[in-house]
Amino acid sequence: MKQRLLVIGNGMAPGRMLEHLLEADPQRYVIQVFNAEPRVNYNRLMLSPVLSGEKDYEDIITHDDAWYAQHNIILHKGTRIDRIDTRLKEITTETGHTFHYDKLVIATGSIPIMIPLPGHTLRGVHVYRDLDDVQHMLSIAKQGGRAVVIGGGLLGLEAAAGLKAQGMDVCVVHLCEHLMEKQLDSSASFLLQQAFEQRGIEVRTATNTTEIIGHEQVTGVRFADGSETDCVLVVMAVGIKPATYIAEQAGINVGRGIQVDDQMQTSATDVYALGECVEHQSTCYGLVAPLYDMAKTLAKQLLTDQPLPVEATFTGSVTATKLKVNGINLYSAGEFNDGTEPTNTVTTACRTTPHEDIVLRDAVAGIYKRLIITSNTITGIVLYGDTDDGPWYFDLLRRKADITSMRDTLIFGQSYQGGAALDPTAAVAALPDDAEICGCNGVCKSTITQAIKTHSLTTLDQVRAHTKASSSCGTCTPVVERLMQVSLGDRYRPLTVIPVCGCTDLGHDEVRTRIRAEKLQSIPAILQAFEWRSACGCAKCRPALNYYLVCEWPLLYKDDYQSRFINERAHANIQKNGTYSVVPRMWGG
Repeated sequence: MKQRLLVIGNGMAPGRMLEHLLEADPQRYVIQVFNAEPRVNYNRLMLSPVLSGEKDYEDIITHDDAWYAQHNIILHKGTRIDRIDTRLKEITTETGHTFHYDKLVIATGSIPIMIPLPGHTLRGVHVYRDLDDVQHMLSIAKQGGRAVVIGGGLLGLEAAAGLKAQGMDVCVVHLCEHLMEKQLDSSASFLLQQAFEQRGIEVRTATNTTEIIGHEQVTGVRFADGSETDCVLVVMAVGIKPATYIAEQAGINVGRGIQVDDQMQTSATDVYALGECVEHQSTCYGLVAPLYDMAKTLAKQLLTDQPLPVEATFTGSVTATKLKVNGINLYSAGEFNDGTEPTNTVTTACRTTPHEDIVLRDAVAGIYKRLIITSNTITGIVLYGDTDDGPWYFDLLRRKADITSMRDTLIFGQSYQGGAALDPTAAVAALPDDAEICGCNGVCKSTITQAIKTHSLTTLDQVRAHTKASSSCGTCTPVVERLMQVSLGDRYRPLTVIPVCGCTDLGHDEVRTRIRAEKLQSIPAILQAFEWRSACGCAKCRPALNYYLVCEWPLLYKDDYQSRFINERAHANIQKNGTYSVVPRMWGG
């Protein structure tokens, strides 16, 4: 007889756990999932692209209704659990319905923090956590006006970029001295702030918000220095805390989060927990990679009545951070923000101090790299502008690899190791099998290469469908394509994208899509946002960009006559060598 498995919560962690469980033994349990949201499972990491208009809700669904039906899972949408009785082994919904379990998984996630400022209950004040929050912000953004985002962390900056893409005037307010202080040092943060200000987003650091102004609807924000700014929307993005209420009511041990052991077992028999609601070895995780590690461990534990071997348990995770904002490349991992600033450069790094900094700066290219070395191992990584080597550095950090032999060339990346420069494809081939490739979906190298081999995959879309790698933010797409090239060799046929011109690597379709998504309404704005190689474009791209703007914004964009082809302006033909030919009209000739 099948056992009854109940899951409270339907986020990314329990979704991944169910995938592993069903893949190993689809007949072991009768499964019911209780979701407080009135919808199916979706990728919360992709809420920022939905807010910016790059994706729709349907694009970020992880498991649709058909998936639950296919696996005989009963999904209770919009159903909150009121209490757990661990003695009777049953749960009760808010509406009074009771369900019995043999095994119970608590995956209630986290709660966004709302600072109890005066005025925080006004209409127009929102947190940024789920799809409902995004839909509320989008409805306000359609009316235009100014938005204030309180919090200059990862989520706050993604919210600011999304609202700016929707046409709002945006101000980011941050209490600390620099943005993303938990993930970046001050140098990288300076570049990040500069990039946001270049996009027209105001950034106020070291600023304390004291009051949200308004009667019933928010009209502004007041700061500690007495200054004010008008706004129609306030977004609180100041952090999260584990959602532990249901466990506390059941008498389950709770610290900062629901306390679990390495098997993901709580203090109650047959009750497990995973995700952002969990506290493991005094640590709570808010990034997806450790949550997926938890999911893998719990799936294995649910398949056996015996304790798991040590190598299969969850013993903690090292995390890496990426910012999902188009045109801003940022990667951070490990420990670095210890109150000290880099004092050494790549050529003068001191080998006698316990902690070394290796720093590479390229002001012209907007590149900043910093590696923190402790006892000949990487303990911290900060990359801005060029993040291609992020997975390689992270793998070295995670394995605590000795970098002594590559010390002098380490900052230049994987391609410069081994005495000869590796091309990017060879560098990807050299990564270990357990190197993480797709951080959004927790996919490692071996998962991709094995899927290619097992299912005879030959296209990027097929790899995305089978592994989910590259299917979310897309920053790992070049690495996935190189893995395909390594695995398939001559059989690999990449989808060729013909660039608009030599000023960019972007194709026409992507340019048009991003003009619409990012609401770019001038040629200079496009050149800046898409990082055009030339200052003003060329005779090939400017007519194309002008045409796309006229088509996309016919009532807003003023046609730039000088950006039309010379043929249209002067009835002349431009030649390949840059000269013009004119055929004069000769009456009777």
